[in-house]
Amino acid sequence: MMVKTGGARRERRSRGQLLAMALIGAGLLVLGVVALVILPKLDISTGVDSSISAVPAQVNYSAPSLALNDLRGEPVSLEDYRGTVVLVNNWATWCPPCKEEMPTLQAYFEDHRDQGFTIIAIEAGEPLAEIQAFVEDYGLTFPVWPDPGLKATAAFRNPGLPSSYVIDRQGNVRLAWAGAINRQMLEKHVTPFLEE
Repeated sequence: MMVKTGGARRERRSRGQLLAMALIGAGLLVLGVVALVILPKLDISTGVDSSISAVPAQVNYSAPSLALNDLRGEPVSLEDYRGTVVLVNNWATWCPPCKEEMPTLQAYFEDHRDQGFTIIAIEAGEPLAEIQAFVEDYGLTFPVWPDPGLKATAAFRNPGLPSSYVIDRQGNVRLAWAGAINRQMLEKHVTPFLEE
C-alpha cells in the first residue's frame, strides 16, 4: 500500500511538472509573438515605441505650491503661471521615454503657446550642465527648471518618469498621466483646455 501511495504521489508530481512546463512554454510563446509585433515599431536609438502613448486621466484638485529656480538661477513658481494652461512635465536627462517625448512636447508648445499655454519641464536631479546641454541639443524653448531636491515628484506624489500634469487657468490640476505621450493624445486631451 505504501508503494502505491508513493507511486501516485510521483505520478501527480510528474503531471504537475508537465503542466507547469506547458504553461511556461505557452507564456514564452505569447511573449515571442508580442515581441514580433512590438519590436518592429521600436526606435532603435531609444528603445521606445513612438506609437504607444500614455492616456491622460481626468482629475480635479488644486495644483501644489511649488517653487524652484530656473536654469539661470532665478526663483520661479507654479503660481507665477496662474491664468495660463500649464503642462508640468517631470523628466530626467537619462530617461529614454522622456527623451522620446521631448520633440513632441516642443512641437505642441510651439503650435499652442499663443493660446495662453506653456510647458514647464522639471528635471529630476541631474547636474545643471547636463540639463543645459540637453536643452540645447533638443532645442527646447519652454521653461526648464532643475529640481535637485526632487520637490516636484514629491509635490505631485509620483516618482515615476516621465509624469505630466495639466493645470488649468484657475490653478487646478485637470489631467495627469505617467509615461510618454504622443501628439494625438495631446491634441485630444490637452487642446480642449486651451479653448476654455
